[in-house]
Amino acid sequence: MAKIIPFRGLRYNENKDLSAVTTPPYDIISPKEQEEFYNLDPHSVIRLELGKEFADDNESNNRYTRTAQDLKTWIDEQILCFEEKPAVYLYEEIFTLPGGETKSFKGFITLVELAEFSKKIVLPHEETLSKAKTDRFNLMSTTHANFSQIYCLYMDSEKTLTKKIAEISSRPADVSFTAKDGIIQNLWVVTDEKTIADVQAGFADKQLFIADGHHRYETALNFRNKMREENPDYTQDDLFNYVMMMLVEMDDPGLVVLPTHRMVKNLEHFDENEVIEKLDGVFASEKIAVKADAAKEMEAAIDALKDTEKAFAFYTGKDYFYLLTLTDKTAMKKHIADKSDAWLGLDVAILHTLILGDIFGIDMENMANQKNLVYTRYASEAADSVKSGEYQCSFLLNATKVHEIKDVSLANEKMPQKSTYFYPKLITGLVMNKF
Repeated sequence: MAKIIPFRGLRYNENKDLSAVTTPPYDIISPKEQEEFYNLDPHSVIRLELGKEFADDNESNNRYTRTAQDLKTWIDEQILCFEEKPAVYLYEEIFTLPGGETKSFKGFITLVELAEFSKKIVLPHEETLSKAKTDRFNLMSTTHANFSQIYCLYMDSEKTLTKKIAEISSRPADVSFTAKDGIIQNLWVVTDEKTIADVQAGFADKQLFIADGHHRYETALNFRNKMREENPDYTQDDLFNYVMMMLVEMDDPGLVVLPTHRMVKNLEHFDENEVIEKLDGVFASEKIAVKADAAKEMEAAIDALKDTEKAFAFYTGKDYFYLLTLTDKTAMKKHIADKSDAWLGLDVAILHTLILGDIFGIDMENMANQKNLVYTRYASEAADSVKSGEYQCSFLLNATKVHEIKDVSLANEKMPQKSTYFYPKLITGLVMNKF
């Protein structure tokens, strides 16, 4: 199963303010935030992970070549320094949820041997987009580096690795700081060979389930294949056969998955009464008056049913919303015969198939191109944007459960895009891998 190895991580020198040079993942950073990170520190990891594009870019001078040059310069100037000895890293994030509850999770940052999905060692759960993979491939090709970790889950029924995590984290962290978003970041550098061997043994029988980073994993596979073609005498020890990952136990009590809501726009014809009429027989529809805050009240309504029903909030910008509850439990199988029960039971699959597809005619290609569908993890945005007239309607849904990710992955299937949002995201720039 999973083969992990220690590596000489590339980290900022001890004089750098890590809160100023680290960032969230590249794919959730807006252009405005990109500019802010650029201006915050001349050595921000944003310049490596998400370089700027300019009008006069060409084949020899572009965002990727500039990143490669910055990386080389920063290493030469010891802004970035390699670990003295090969290590695995224990990483913790401590965060507070909107309701005030404080949580934390820990996992190992290490290199994992790349394997095709067909080998069922590393399993995906979401579809990917070609454009994003091309961008990451270009970046990897010019830098030969991973600047951020692929986020994976594993099962540890005997708690062997859980005990090892507790043992390592019983001492103070080697690195500890609070990021700009208020999330506490802790890192333990593990170079003891016996401990590393124990961690390696713990993962030897594990499957890994990708939580976040599908594009980067597929890119790393493609890059590995390219390097093997260019280097026919390669060995399994060559580091391009590996990719940097963060590995977290699936039962970690700090794991939080948030929903991603759907907003609909640019439909040629939209009539909420027709929608409700067409849903009859498949969904029960309850019209609920908004008392004060539409977003919070819709969230509360569907949250109350998350463990017993498949329920959605349908909002058209008025002083009410519809609570839609699936009543025809056979409806999904009538539509899709070649999917597992795990996939057919996903809230997001039900929404996409029975409502967005059947009622609105929004197919998978349309969804991928965001022609009529836009995603948000903020219920307030899903409500306010419809109320303002920017969107015609929105649907709020409950979060995908962690066990559903495992079940769909084991069935060798993929969820629709934007099915999961793990919170908080892993920080970029704390540990990097140069090979």
